[in-house]
Amino acid sequence: MTGLPSAPPPLTKALSAPWWLPGGHLQTIWRKLATVPLLVRQRQRIELGDGDFIDVDYLLAEGSPSADGGDKPLVFLLHGLAGCSASPYILAMQHTLHAAGYDSVAMNLRGCSGEHNRLAIAYHSGCSDDVEQVITALMSRQQRRLVVIGYSLGANVLIKWLTETRFRHALSAAVSVSNPFSLDLCCAQMKSGMAYWYGRYFLRRLRTDLQNKQSAFEQQGRDDQVRRIRELGELNALQTLWDFDDAVTAPLHGFAGANDYYQRCSSRQFLAGVPVRTLVVHSHNDPIIPPHSLPPRDQAPAHVSWEILPFGGHVGFATNGQNDWLERRILRFIELT
Repeated sequence: MTGLPSAPPPLTKALSAPWWLPGGHLQTIWRKLATVPLLVRQRQRIELGDGDFIDVDYLLAEGSPSADGGDKPLVFLLHGLAGCSASPYILAMQHTLHAAGYDSVAMNLRGCSGEHNRLAIAYHSGCSDDVEQVITALMSRQQRRLVVIGYSLGANVLIKWLTETRFRHALSAAVSVSNPFSLDLCCAQMKSGMAYWYGRYFLRRLRTDLQNKQSAFEQQGRDDQVRRIRELGELNALQTLWDFDDAVTAPLHGFAGANDYYQRCSSRQFLAGVPVRTLVVHSHNDPIIPPHSLPPRDQAPAHVSWEILPFGGHVGFATNGQNDWLERRILRFIELT
């Protein structure tokens, strides 16, 4: 796409937000509080090379030949920061996929399945190696074509993983929803204004999760892991998400600091290398991700499609008369594979 001007992706203007969800904050909160479908899923635990584990939750279509695949690809979903496989947007998408006859599997990032993982380390915006290990385990059971959907932090991980995976031959399509793209810009966004409260929410969740994990390790006598957490310093002294990433995320996961972590893991730099048809869904009134965080059009290959709405919040995307617009839009894209 060389020669094109460095302009942001065009907005999709034909749609409108519901009158009762007029702003990005309300759409974001609506998604978090939305009624979720009741799904009967099957959980599988996948052991990792470092002795840790990851849990995934399958939802198989009616009559699915799950042992030997089928005509339709397996859809793999990645949740966002402080989320899990039970997040409303994950359940809504799996419900829609199930109704359309697709098998799906939702990955819980380390420590997000309702049980503490075994190590002090957790997950972060660049944990593509964990995704590769999970996909390897899934593909060892059955050879399937794959569609991968990532939301928020999971979308950032997805784009990075797409450029690294050895399973490119199996990929049919990918979908990135509310991707932060530039981690440093998003972190700066959450230092002031209304976005500050999102940063505080994430900080409290991450800090509490780590403190609870430390307490569990102390009761289990896992002194080596307790020591690693204690070496990070006083967690209650951390005031911003940047503080947490600098003092906790970076040293636990091999980065020199928050800035090094953001620079090496921001998915904006990987978008040009995406090898498969990819849909990017984003909102210009996302309260967490500033518009200038998105890459310009000339940084993306021609097989990347953009659905940039003026409304939608962060992983919200209810439209006038259609609360499941996001799920239907993704399904339409998948059905073209």
